[in-house]
Amino acid sequence: MGLIKISQKFITQVTPERMFNALILDSHNLCPKLMFSSIKSIEFLQGEGEVGSIKQINFTEASPLGYIKHRIDALDKEALMCKYTLIEGDGVLTDKLEYVSYEVQFEGYGRGGCICKLTSEYKAKEGVEIKEEDIEHGKDRAIGMYEVIEAYLMAHPRAYT
Repeated sequence: MGLIKISQKFITQVTPERMFNALILDSHNLCPKLMFSSIKSIEFLQGEGEVGSIKQINFTEASPLGYIKHRIDALDKEALMCKYTLIEGDGVLTDKLEYVSYEVQFEGYGRGGCICKLTSEYKAKEGVEIKEEDIEHGKDRAIGMYEVIEAYLMAHPRAYT
């Protein structure tokens, strides 16, 4: 099957800057607090969040994954854009995928809201076919994370301003 590219959008009532700051720049602090039932911790193994940094997400026992590692490939704080690649992890990644790359862009929408655009590329290992249900599960988890961050920011209007 080779390479699969998927684009999705999430519209929120939170400004692009606040979503970017919470979801991209401070996810290592915020996500374990808000998603404590699935994310145990997020730590930088290399760097501190700049391009080339490697971040490891450690999941709780309730999750089907133990950990994953991302490498930050591009970060533009003015354009509110980040590109990163899933480079290591247990389960599906090591068995079926060479990598998954992501590009996230936050753009203004309406009065004070934003559109979060996420493009994902899944590169399967030679001879492996990626199943639609695996991709749908990943999409659902990404949207779920965005919704949790949005709810937090809506409830805390001064956070990440």
